Amino acid sequence: MIAISTPAEQRTVLENISWETFEAILKEIGDNRGSRLAYDEGILEIMTPLFEHEIYKSNLGNLIIVLAEELNIEIKSAGSTTLKIKVVKKGIEPDNCYYIENESAVRGKLELDLETAPPPDLAIEIDITSSSVDKFGIYASLGVPELWRYNGRILEFYQLVESEYIECEFSIAFTFLSATDMTRFVEQSKTIGEIALIKLFRDWLQTR
Repeated sequence: MIAISTPAEQRTVLENISWETFEAILKEIGDNRGSRLAYDEGILEIMTPLFEHEIYKSNLGNLIIVLAEELNIEIKSAGSTTLKIKVVKKGIEPDNCYYIENESAVRGKLELDLETAPPPDLAIEIDITSSSVDKFGIYASLGVPELWRYNGRILEFYQLVESEYIECEFSIAFTFLSATDMTRFVEQSKTIGEIALIKLFRDWLQTR
């Protein structure tokens, strides 16, 4: 077992964990918890987000809701839902994930099974420190088309191309939106309040 602690995240890594044990852990700890799990063919990382981590998650989530509202498109926020597929022995719980293009495919569903349902169109990862598992590999195996990753300074956009993530400047889901634009607003969240940030972002969207 390897334990890593930072001001933003605490990570515990367990090795030689079977898929059955992974699923048993998920069932045992349930949904009412603060930790998030990532599983990659026997390696299990348990990450507990702390205050800094959750601030970035919250602000990004607020901006995405405003974005969808201003564009008048429906989205389904799936939060940190466990995304997993047994056959590839991979699973992960994003900081946030969203159905956008495939929103209608999951509308009204109360459970998510990636064996029969499409994966979220967009997943968000706040990684202030390096993860001990290959999160990109996990998301690629699950077929998530778009991934945003924020490292505490820069927000990067990635799109899935032939089973690998390629960094891109513009979002797939929100085609006019650039990583540079979103980085600027996330960075502003460090110096202004949440409501002020939402108003600033909304004003910017309405002038485009």
